[in-house]
Amino acid sequence: MLQSCPVSELKDKFLDIKDAVSEGQPVFLTQDGRHTMVILSVKAYSELTDATEAALDEADLAASRDPRRLSHEEVFAPLREKFHVR
Repeated sequence: MLQSCPVSELKDKFLDIKDAVSEGQPVFLTQDGRHTMVILSVKAYSELTDATEAALDEADLAASRDPRRLSHEEVFAPLREKFHVR
């Protein structure tokens, strides 16, 4: 039941980390006693991100159909002028 592992022990504990991740558990890597990274299975990562990706794709599609959609330049040019940014 490995939940946390120092980065310095990553190589030595790879099989334990692999087993924990395969069982669906995230493994938190620590450096200098602080959590710095998380290792997840691809399945767990997908479960966290798929709904967001689908919603972003849907929003992008809806925006592309809207004739009022502005270009990057149309949005930022007035702001650059107002704040004197090049």
